[in-house]
Amino acid sequence: MAEEPVALQAYEQLAEAFAARVETKTWNAYYDRPAVLGLLPDVTGMRVLDAGCGPGAYAERLVARGARVVAVDVSPKMVKLARQRLGDRAEVREADITQPMCFLANESFDIVICPLVLGYVRALGVVYREFFRVLRPAGVLVFSDGHPFFDYQHYKSTNYFDTELVGEEWRGFGIPIYVPCYRRSLGAIINPLLEEGFVLDKIHEPLPTEEFEKADPKDYEKLMKFPAFICIRAKKP
Repeated sequence: MAEEPVALQAYEQLAEAFAARVETKTWNAYYDRPAVLGLLPDVTGMRVLDAGCGPGAYAERLVARGARVVAVDVSPKMVKLARQRLGDRAEVREADITQPMCFLANESFDIVICPLVLGYVRALGVVYREFFRVLRPAGVLVFSDGHPFFDYQHYKSTNYFDTELVGEEWRGFGIPIYVPCYRRSLGAIINPLLEEGFVLDKIHEPLPTEEFEKADPKDYEKLMKFPAFICIRAKKP
């Protein structure tokens, strides 16, 4: 039997509150999302897998740009919210990306995006392998994660090279919710990607946008000097 995803219960609790704030939550709307979308090629007519779609904010933007989107998430509540958001404009399915997604054919996507999801995955190689399988030759994978240097400091780790289960209490969604995740080194993020056959194309350490500065000047100043997220673009040969 597959293990329950480490943060599933946390996201089930915060799903509605997260969806309500997804357009204005600074670290998502004005930091991660512009960076991830900025790494994508023209998606017009492309088939895109949104892996870990949450309430559908990325999928909605991809559809608006002309993409044909399949969005998956392990959280039933997030899937419900994404379906409400997207209607019949995209296919939304409940699925665990750490397990084989047998409903997706080999080499059936041009692009895979996976924004801020891999921090909840213990064995990255399994996920990268599945992304490689569903991508067509010359297909593009774009994902974001917590920046290894930031996470090392933020979680007060004692060994940068360890992959460890950490977590913190999120207080911005009405009630305090403890959200666990995995902290790992840069090599532990990148090397399994290369081992599964991907070619690294770009490492992007994003800066916050002007909208971020208006909404949260204090965190804006911090993020202008030290990155909290890292975005990776890789290609299937």
